[in-house]
Amino acid sequence: MIENKHSVLTGFEPRQNDGAEASWIGRGLSAEHVEVRGKRILLVDDEESLRACLRMVLELDGLQVTEASNGAEALHLFALGEFDLVITDFQMPLMEGNELAVKLKRLAPSLPILMVTASGRARREAENPVDALLSKPFAVTELRCTLRKLLSVREEPVQAGFISTLESPSVTFA
Repeated sequence: MIENKHSVLTGFEPRQNDGAEASWIGRGLSAEHVEVRGKRILLVDDEESLRACLRMVLELDGLQVTEASNGAEALHLFALGEFDLVITDFQMPLMEGNELAVKLKRLAPSLPILMVTASGRARREAENPVDALLSKPFAVTELRCTLRKLLSVREEPVQAGFISTLESPSVTFA
C-alpha cells in the first residue's frame, strides 16, 4: 500500500499569510467589472497539473490561454504573440517569476502581471514588479476578480516591440 504523506486540500480558500505583504501587491487596482472573454493570457508555471487546472478555469471564462513551463519559454512566446496579461508562478527552474516580470516590464511596461505563488519570499520581495499577487491556494472567485481588475486598466493587448538577442535567457542584465 502506498501512503500519501502530502496534505490534501479540500477547498480553494486562500491561505492565511502571516500579514507579510509587500507594498506593491494589488496597487492601483480599480473595482470596475470588465469583460474578460477573448482576452489573451500567457500562463507560466512549471507544474503541469496546476497549469492544466488554471487553463481550464480561464478557458471556461472565455479567455485564450498560451502556456509556458518556465520563464525562458515565456519570453520566447511573448516575443511571438500579443497578450493582455501574464500569470506567473514565483519559484520556477531557469528563471524565477520576479526575474521574468522584470524582463517583461522592460519589453512592455504597461503589461499587467499576476503572480500566483505559495512562496512567502515572493510576498516580501520589495523589488517584485508584478501588479498583483494571489497566494496559493486561492479561491476561483479571487482569481476572476483579480483578472477583471487587472484587465480593466488596459484595452489593447501588448506585443513585444523589438527584442534583441540580449533578452535571450543566457544573458543576464545588470
